[in-house]
Amino acid sequence: MKLGIGSYTYTWAVGVPGRSPPHPMTVLDLLERARRLGVAVVQCCDNLPLTALAPAELEAACAFARANGIAIEVGTRGIADGANLLAYLDIARRVGSPFVRVIVDGGGSEPSPDECVALLRPLLPRFAAAGIRLAIENHDRFTAAALAGVVEALGSELVGVCLDTVNSFGALEGPAAVVERLAPYALNLHVKDFTIARVSSAMGFVIDGCAAGRGRLDIPWLLGRLRAAGRDVNAIIELWTPFGPDLDATLAREAAWAEDSVRFLRAHVPE
Repeated sequence: MKLGIGSYTYTWAVGVPGRSPPHPMTVLDLLERARRLGVAVVQCCDNLPLTALAPAELEAACAFARANGIAIEVGTRGIADGANLLAYLDIARRVGSPFVRVIVDGGGSEPSPDECVALLRPLLPRFAAAGIRLAIENHDRFTAAALAGVVEALGSELVGVCLDTVNSFGALEGPAAVVERLAPYALNLHVKDFTIARVSSAMGFVIDGCAAGRGRLDIPWLLGRLRAAGRDVNAIIELWTPFGPDLDATLAREAAWAEDSVRFLRAHVPE
């Protein structure tokens, strides 16, 4: 297991629609941040699409990563467009990513579990030939059992999961249920810590992000369950950094939380 950061560690710096910074973070900026933090992996997902890079830009990113001992992992969103997944398969091969992380929803498409199987199965021979796997992220619609069913139907030798610790609250499931069901299929881990607090009226709760080790996520338990399942996967820090009071303050908090998260996780992710 190696520790890493990704484009969803720095969501505000990469740019959120309507609140993008004057100079959004680039792939090279993200790699430089990884070098400064001393982490060994960078994951570029759909908010920082590698397909948008010119060939020379992608090669420059790969050269920087090689020179600094940083592995690049790739990710995208949406499975309705098979051509996009195959484009990321090619990028994964070029940068040395062992998998393509994917969120099944995208572009207005929300396929059912059976539709996911039908859409992905024809692409698997191409992935198998390249020696690269698909890592489907538990996002916010499917229960862990439903996602496990997709993986089992497609064959876990080619397909696994990108295990996120918070997303499945959207499917009314907490980390304990999700990790217990999906750990055997994990190809990657998104470490995302969180807090839960009542609103001031006491009528409802708010789930917010926080730096790793500062919230309710039991990180030693999480890593122990993955190891017990025989999964030696990279741990990518992701942050749900709340906005406020303005973009500059949000960017500063995001950067500080990333540094705090790396410091905390170093004690738990020996490399």
